[in-house]
Amino acid sequence: MKIIIAGGTGFLGENLEKYFTEKGNQIYILTRNPQRKNEIYWDARTLGEWKNTLEKADVLINLTGKSVDCRYHEKNKQEIYSSRISSTKILQKAVDQCSEKPKIWLNASSATIYVHSEQHLNTEENGIIGDDFSMNICKSWEKEFFTVKNEETRKVALRTSIVLGNDGGAFPKLKMITKMGLGGKQGRGNQMVSWIHIDDFCKAVDWIIQHEDMSGTINITAPAPVSNENMMKKLRKQLNIPFGLNAPVWQLEIASIFLNTETELLLKSRNVYPERLIKSGFRFSYPGFDEAILNLLES
Repeated sequence: MKIIIAGGTGFLGENLEKYFTEKGNQIYILTRNPQRKNEIYWDARTLGEWKNTLEKADVLINLTGKSVDCRYHEKNKQEIYSSRISSTKILQKAVDQCSEKPKIWLNASSATIYVHSEQHLNTEENGIIGDDFSMNICKSWEKEFFTVKNEETRKVALRTSIVLGNDGGAFPKLKMITKMGLGGKQGRGNQMVSWIHIDDFCKAVDWIIQHEDMSGTINITAPAPVSNENMMKKLRKQLNIPFGLNAPVWQLEIASIFLNTETELLLKSRNVYPERLIKSGFRFSYPGFDEAILNLLES
């Protein structure tokens, strides 16, 4: 298959590239800073020579977007919004101009689209979508993505939860703070954490590509969300760390200023279930948190 990954130089893109390359596929990366021969320059805002790469592509995956791991002041808010909307909009223009359009286009979204929920398990069908900065970003992103329908191109929005891997994302940070003795609960610890092992993330993307009846919004998350308190307890156990200091909300508020991030990333309860993946017959290699982190700590 010919696969194009826009914004493919980050943690998820690099792992997808490795996964699909090992399966014998031809991968092209759209990036602002091309270094290798399969990387093509684009600015994620304007049409250029890169659009020719989309011609006769089997798969287009768009992961472009400024990281939300930052302070939510107006400049960053605008960049978070515009990086997602502009890249999706310009890719649509490029797809429209293809004489042979990509067969499937998978666009990043986020499990953060659902409201803070400690009890209600959000599926694609019954998920409750709310109204704040993060949720509105996701809603605008998906709205832009699904505005144009091309019969030749199947569209899927990936509502992805926290992806756990050793070479990026949240896991190395969680491991570090646990080893430092700071691996207690954050806030009340009741907030649910929806997560997925990086191997299952790649497998799920592949599964969706292969199953032509799957389109629309799909939750990309393991079937067993875990509370923040339990997650930290399990991490301490696997790392053989006997204690972990708890971090109350006021402490997190102060720390987040120095760490240039937002407490929402730790305190929002993301309670999400991958109903569509499960019903389609997808099998997770790491359905439980214990087996996922055991694998990551051993690899």
